[in-house]
Amino acid sequence: MHVLTKLSSLKSPAQFLKHVESLGIDIPLDTQVHQPTGSPLMESCTWNFRTIGNRIAVQPMEGWDGTTTGGITEPMLRRWKRFGESGAKLIWGGEAMAVRPDGRANPNQLILVESNRSGIEQLLDGLRQSHHEHWGQTDDLVIGCQLTHSGRFCRPNDHHRWEPRVAHRHPLLDSKFGVQDDSQVLTEPEIIDLIGAYVKAAKLAYEVGADFVDIKCCHGYLLHEFLSARTRQDGFGGSLENRARMVIEIVRGIRKEVPGLGIAVRLSAFDSIPHEPNPDTAVDGKLGQGRPKMHEHLLPYQWGFGINPDRPTEVDLSEVHQFIDWLSHEGVELLNVTGGSPYYTPHMLRPAAFPPSDGYQPHEDPLLSVAKHFQVTRQIKQRHPRMLVVGSGYSYLQEHLAASAVHNVRAGWTDFVGLGRTILSYPKILTDAVLRGASERKLICRTFSDCTTAPRNGLPSGCYPLDDYYKGTETAQEVKRIKSTF
Repeated sequence: MHVLTKLSSLKSPAQFLKHVESLGIDIPLDTQVHQPTGSPLMESCTWNFRTIGNRIAVQPMEGWDGTTTGGITEPMLRRWKRFGESGAKLIWGGEAMAVRPDGRANPNQLILVESNRSGIEQLLDGLRQSHHEHWGQTDDLVIGCQLTHSGRFCRPNDHHRWEPRVAHRHPLLDSKFGVQDDSQVLTEPEIIDLIGAYVKAAKLAYEVGADFVDIKCCHGYLLHEFLSARTRQDGFGGSLENRARMVIEIVRGIRKEVPGLGIAVRLSAFDSIPHEPNPDTAVDGKLGQGRPKMHEHLLPYQWGFGINPDRPTEVDLSEVHQFIDWLSHEGVELLNVTGGSPYYTPHMLRPAAFPPSDGYQPHEDPLLSVAKHFQVTRQIKQRHPRMLVVGSGYSYLQEHLAASAVHNVRAGWTDFVGLGRTILSYPKILTDAVLRGASERKLICRTFSDCTTAPRNGLPSGCYPLDDYYKGTETAQEVKRIKSTF
């Protein structure tokens, strides 16, 4: 049974590095973090004839707090203004926006359609205004809208009822997410219609002021699932070329319809077998530690992307590199590297000391997943040097986050450091460390996973332990009650 070494106990860089070495992994720290001038994190770069003012990116952070018609709300406006406050010059989507109402992951997800035009424009304007108030210059601030269809994870009408549309049947996921028969598999005509919806949404994003759109291809959502559709028997399955076809046709459609709009892709470049709690490690009725679902009877494994089909808990980037080559050929110059899924491998996507309510206790040190993010991103950057790459997986590092971020950019492991959960509690975590020389410990994300547990139970997301806006609310008390049950 794995016993977790608390990151808070590794107070000095030397203690942290000694522990990392004991795990057999590589997470270097830079010794020159506080550099008001000359920091690699503060260097600008050129993209699409634009300047991006530094190397800090805000990852998409949904709040599950929009209107039921896919519109904006006050908490959402606040969150986007805090993204602007962060000092990051690359805002990767703000949060996922469904291209159609039926593609929402929850009934309160943003929908990028004409009826929500003014609200989404207000989000972008509010972010830019906030950034100007805190940082002055905005002509080097680049903002995108993330376009999505949630596929297997659609819940457009009820937080507690799955309404999945899938790329293919999955022997380990179908029953959990309500896939009962082949009628839920998208047909070729339905796929063509959906490609049109992506293009239409991209045009609207351009019209409301987005600098780029992200074609969301990660975390088990629809476009990512198509990359593993080996068992499909039509033009969108089987070969990698067919499996990549939907993404490539979306990119080509946007290029044709909105030639002035930048196009990016957030890609799950590695995955694994879906995990589950191991009941043998449960204590006092609480969640057990994670373990891969039984899969030996399914080898070679046909339902993953970026994995070794004979040993599907291992990374294999051969198809990933080919797909990125195709994206580059189509003019995609921004790539955000991530991995896993919050629905079936949360430990990979969001390394954490504490699990969400639908997850499991850590079965290995979360730093192993952090290192996997860094190494995969490093390999992709080395293989595709012309692609501007955003790395993920930093929040778990807490006090050591800034030193790791500076190292990875200085060493060329990544072009941008992408921050997700930690932005909810502390938007300026990186800019404070680099420009002021100190971070506020009381605001640093401790990966309590409340921001995931809340939406898993039909509640808005937010940092309930650390953000005064959410702390002490009735919803915070309800999240605390839910956590006491697992």
